[in-house]
Amino acid sequence: MKRPFLAAALGLASLVVATMTGVTGAQASNGNSALHAHHACSAATAGHAACTAVGLYTANGKPLAGTTPPATALTPTQLQSAYKLTGLKSGGKTVAIVDAYGYTNLERDLGVFRSYYGLSACTTANGCLRVINETGGTSLPSMNTGWAQEQALDVQTVSAACPDCKIVVVEASSTSFADLGTAVNTAAKQPGVVAISNSYGGGDAPDSTYGSYYNHAGIAVTASTGDNGYQGGSFPADSSYVTAVGGTTLKAASGTTRGWTESAWSGSGAGCSTYNTQPSFQTTAMTGCSKRAMADVSAAADPNYGGIGIYYPTNRTTSTWGQWGGTSEASPIIASVYALGTNSLSGYPNALPYAHTGSLFDVTSGNDGTCPTTVWCTSGTGWDGPTGLGTPNGAGAF
Repeated sequence: MKRPFLAAALGLASLVVATMTGVTGAQASNGNSALHAHHACSAATAGHAACTAVGLYTANGKPLAGTTPPATALTPTQLQSAYKLTGLKSGGKTVAIVDAYGYTNLERDLGVFRSYYGLSACTTANGCLRVINETGGTSLPSMNTGWAQEQALDVQTVSAACPDCKIVVVEASSTSFADLGTAVNTAAKQPGVVAISNSYGGGDAPDSTYGSYYNHAGIAVTASTGDNGYQGGSFPADSSYVTAVGGTTLKAASGTTRGWTESAWSGSGAGCSTYNTQPSFQTTAMTGCSKRAMADVSAAADPNYGGIGIYYPTNRTTSTWGQWGGTSEASPIIASVYALGTNSLSGYPNALPYAHTGSLFDVTSGNDGTCPTTVWCTSGTGWDGPTGLGTPNGAGAF
């Protein structure tokens, strides 16, 4: 099966995004037998990030469109079942989403999603939803369709994993790490925020350059490792302050104890930072890296198998149902599970899963490419690059 890859080299200045092609294996609701992965965002350039949302498009390059989600799409009930989250409550904790640019109909589209799946309303009027700019104001940036698709995936995935979570969306003015980082700092100041999801990345970068934006002790800051397979470090996922979230292929499996099978998604980003210090909870014997390694944990990301049904914009005025994944799906899942968890978030919460591996599903099959050290790109028992320590088995590891 072909998978999307990005040509990349270390360093923000050298990240080059190639055309996404040829993901097959799911059936569209309109009868197309071959679907293709479509990356929502354009290439990252020096000092900037690209979002990591991947949607399924038809064989002729058109977005999936329908009045209901594709039959193959993961539902909130299924997502909660797969990760043993059913019945868990956050008590109204807030998950922040940081993305670039505006999204004209975010509240409307979130309402369609939640209504379709029978979830209670989450609106600005009832205090469940807030949308602010990178400095906390209400004058929002102009819309970019690709990044708006990212925001749709983020807020609706949080709703699926943690229906009682409140959501604050902080929209940066651009894709620069200066603007996105300012948005992260703003998110950390919002009342009730316990987790901040960042579904974007660039090349490897040092914490000495951008890390201060993501340094928020007591708040779980999650970041996508990327959709490009094994490529080396990706910032901010390879920051010492962040929980790096890889991606899996998630399939229903009746007759098994869990009811699901999970393997490393071939697009899951993985690698070692060449800059950032190895955190205390990792060792070279564990990761094969002398510095920071990613991922820490993982969740559903394969748009074919585990892609969630999302009501997303195709332009400024029109939205439709589709099936979306990428590690952009995985990051808000993990941020939501932090909100559902009962562990203290004092210190840096990226250490928590390493102390609670018994509350994770260890993903032991699949790979995300070819690499010089097997554990960096091939899943096995314990830590590995594509999936980290594994995926949530309830919220006990968070």
